[in-house]
Amino acid sequence: MFNFTPLLGAQSPAAASQSLLELDGGVKVLIDVGWNEQFAASELKALERHIPSLSIILLTHPTTSHLGAFAHCCKNFPLFTQIPIYATTPVISLGRTLLQDIYSSTPLASTVIPPKSLVESSYASGSSPTDPTLQLLQQPPTAEEIAHYFSLIHPLKYSQPHEPLPSAFSPPLNGLKITAYNAGHTLGGTIWHLQHGMESIVHAVDWNQVRENVLGGAAWLDASGGGAEVIEQLRKPTALVCSSRGAEKLSLTGGRKKRDDLLLDTIRATVIKGGTVLIPTDTSARVLELAYLLEHAWRKEHSDDSSDSPFRSAKLYLASKNVGATMRYARSMLEWMDENIVKELEAVEAAATTKKQHKRTDSKQIGSRENESEGKTAGPFDFKYLRLLERKKQVDKILSRKGAKVILASDASLEWGFSKEILQKIAAESNNLIILTDSRGGRGESNINEESLGNLLWSWYQERRDGVALEPGSDGQNLEHVHTGGRELQVRYAERVALEGRELLAYQQYLATQRRLQNQIPIGNGATMETAADAVDDTSSTSSSSSEESDPERQGKALNTSVAVANLNRNKGGLNKETLGINILLRQPGVYDYDVRGKKGREQMFPFISKRRRADDFGDLIRPDEYLRAEERDDIDGRDMRDGGPSKDNKLGQKRKWGDVGLQHRLSMKRHQPSNGADRSGLLNGSVAINGHHGPDLDETSESSDSDTDEGANGPSKVVIRTQAVETHLKIAHVDFAGLHDQRSLSMLIPLIQPRKLILVGGSAPETEYLASECRQKLVSTSSEDSESIPNNVFTPVNGQMVNASVDTNAWTVKLSSALVKRLRWQNVRGLGVVTLMGHLAAMEVDEPQAPDSSSKKRQKLFKEDGDDYDSPSPLTESKKRDVVPVLDILPPSMAAATRSVAQPLHVGDLRLADLRKILQSADHTAEFRGEGTLVIDGLVAVRKTATGKLEVEGGGLGLPDYPARHLEPSFYAVKRKIYDGLAVVAGG
Repeated sequence: MFNFTPLLGAQSPAAASQSLLELDGGVKVLIDVGWNEQFAASELKALERHIPSLSIILLTHPTTSHLGAFAHCCKNFPLFTQIPIYATTPVISLGRTLLQDIYSSTPLASTVIPPKSLVESSYASGSSPTDPTLQLLQQPPTAEEIAHYFSLIHPLKYSQPHEPLPSAFSPPLNGLKITAYNAGHTLGGTIWHLQHGMESIVHAVDWNQVRENVLGGAAWLDASGGGAEVIEQLRKPTALVCSSRGAEKLSLTGGRKKRDDLLLDTIRATVIKGGTVLIPTDTSARVLELAYLLEHAWRKEHSDDSSDSPFRSAKLYLASKNVGATMRYARSMLEWMDENIVKELEAVEAAATTKKQHKRTDSKQIGSRENESEGKTAGPFDFKYLRLLERKKQVDKILSRKGAKVILASDASLEWGFSKEILQKIAAESNNLIILTDSRGGRGESNINEESLGNLLWSWYQERRDGVALEPGSDGQNLEHVHTGGRELQVRYAERVALEGRELLAYQQYLATQRRLQNQIPIGNGATMETAADAVDDTSSTSSSSSEESDPERQGKALNTSVAVANLNRNKGGLNKETLGINILLRQPGVYDYDVRGKKGREQMFPFISKRRRADDFGDLIRPDEYLRAEERDDIDGRDMRDGGPSKDNKLGQKRKWGDVGLQHRLSMKRHQPSNGADRSGLLNGSVAINGHHGPDLDETSESSDSDTDEGANGPSKVVIRTQAVETHLKIAHVDFAGLHDQRSLSMLIPLIQPRKLILVGGSAPETEYLASECRQKLVSTSSEDSESIPNNVFTPVNGQMVNASVDTNAWTVKLSSALVKRLRWQNVRGLGVVTLMGHLAAMEVDEPQAPDSSSKKRQKLFKEDGDDYDSPSPLTESKKRDVVPVLDILPPSMAAATRSVAQPLHVGDLRLADLRKILQSADHTAEFRGEGTLVIDGLVAVRKTATGKLEVEGGGLGLPDYPARHLEPSFYAVKRKIYDGLAVVAGG
């Protein structure tokens, strides 16, 4: 069984992706926890309902559209962190820096508390209703908490099958295997293959088959077979989940080189006029490709002293609040990049080693330290010309200078990050240019989020209302720069403001209500989270013995207790008898009796509350996190995280002490302290001083005194939206650097994969329908199945719609007799065991007595003590009835002789010609491909493979006088023997 439900991203121009896979046995797999550009909490409602039944979670890309809601779910959904999560190492590292950048850049990522929840919490506490227009913010996760959440993810490597562990509240996975394959598009991006029983599912959303400068192409094709066949693990799956984004987009003629030249020509046309070029991009994925390309273009121009390129006078910047950590992670994960990056690094290291050896042998050559540094060669991500900016004042300073500049800034949506602020300051000049690197929405369809600045600028680029400026390119073709014509752009700014008075009281009431609801959530083994009664008992037991807690802390716990008592008295939204269970003896006054007959587990005994102990008899408790290896520690702002998770002060509903300003403020104060040298400032900025000195430009942009003061209020706060009108005169250009599949890749690869069922998600409605119609035609021509069933096997669901994509098979369960099992002879074919069976099928009764239930004995005892009549069940009702099951036994002698002559040999397996060629060459035979699909061995034997997978061997009577006849038979029979060795020959006789 396989049911697929897209929660987000199906037939929608929004890029957010969430997919739910339901397998046989109640196994549920969630792939991606993406979010939209506005961080709307309403889009996570469907996901929240499925969290208590999830088995595992898989993450595909380190982008907002694939894991943007990960930290929000971990902080606000209590059961989410108890679910095993799997991803590749780059996705974990780059995803951590991405979310830290998001939460430090915009308060909207904290999400606005729904007004309905505020009204309900105020009603439950008995206070006056709250203003429904109030936009209170939830408490955002700190950098420490985000690092802890990502440390819970289990790292995986490519092409290594793994059997995951289920969550505590999930049924057994029954041999589920997951395997990650390279998806291109992003560093560590993943195509997931799930094997569960007879279901072979491939989930491929947002992949790129084309090799790029930094990233290799998706791992669809087998390089050993000439790149014409899909690898065996991803070929012919029972279901393929594929994204349809870009299905109508034509590939650029000239490929990657043409795309790179187009971007450089577009930048050169603006820089030569002294203008500023803004390139909005993400901060963890596609930024690596852009940064690498521009850095190496600047290196090339500066290496030629005779060049008069405008790049020599233009400055290159990368602005993002956490870009230093991103680049540090990128330098440590070069093995995940394209092989050309590894070769470049090896060449740099070899050159450095050779230079050192020459300097040692030549003792007369005495050079200064500066000359030695000037000759040092930079690595792939050791930036010499790209300056990293992590502070708002640094960005303001470089914008105030005159001269040509090229700025890569976060984010591509222009809704958060430095790109929105830079756009506001350069919009008035007609010499400036903004380059969009991603098409927003499908062709002819705008994004559903009309308020996004990126979508608005993309619509202006498509309209071209105010004309187009044509600039000459290096290849003679004209470049199109669209005029904005002074149109007004409404820029929205979100500011965080501290709560006061009634707003603060409403926020505290909301926290108390949320904590009460979380206390009722059951976990895997039937226990519950910390209940209200436990909190009251903990307050009474610790307040008398410890004076560390201040009055605000006790007030916060008292507020939780008062809300619970108020709900119990009102009996509206409170805890009923069914929910309380045995705890009713503690929760409700005047209740002294509880019927335990028919109850199980903890419901059979009086509840016991254990006192919390803060230390053992031998002193302080041992913290395992202090003994982690260096590679297991999480890095935040250049320091090791040894705290096993978020501190107690930052828990939901927990108040801080009066003098505690919060962890985030302490981290920022520590980060902005004056450094002890230029080397330390360079490390914090994420850059490396290649020439031995930073130069005047880098020194000015890395001053420690440029700390931002607009980080907003700490603690309870609300969001205030202000809008500013900006008159735009800059130009708009577009160069596709999305790194996603296009029409050619989809139409070529899907027929080669040959899926039995195809599910299309991750694209707009026109793109999905277009790709569905194309696939129906192509799959009919390439499939050997019934052509009438192919159109019904292509699904185009919408968000929330479940489709049944189970494999079409008929399976029965048959029990084998012990005598037949002893006669089995297994053969191995590509790691799979194959055996043939021939036996006599008969129905047999199997006795499986059931062990007496302990609850039935207790029930007897209770009734006997009460003096009631109790009829004990008969032994027939206690034991399980006999089941009739089909059993396969050995054939009787009378039937064995008749079936022996009927049984025919059967060859199991699929031998590829490329593998056969290697086998024969290793056996000293000459084997070459001639023509299409023909393998010639020793010039005498030809092997062909038909479309149905049948192997045809031809040899003999060829009339080759140059070869003696004695060579013909050994070659012919050697080929047949090698073919049989690669197959499993089974027969029933």
